[in-house]
Amino acid sequence: MARWFIVAGVLLIALGLILHYAPWMLRWFGRLPGDIRIETDGVKVYIPIATMIVVSLLLTLLLNLLKR
Repeated sequence: MARWFIVAGVLLIALGLILHYAPWMLRWFGRLPGDIRIETDGVKVYIPIATMIVVSLLLTLLLNLLKR
């Protein structure tokens, strides 16, 4: 269990460093075809369907690789 917390912490630190020093690397996040964005005068609705599918696939692949 402790190993998973360490891995999660390292991944969060890496993500934080990427967001701080190289934000252009994640500029695709939330702007894929299939993401729904509705903006009117006072309302913004954002449904990231395609982005969450990609994130789910990447996390599934990563967890399966770590499990073996």
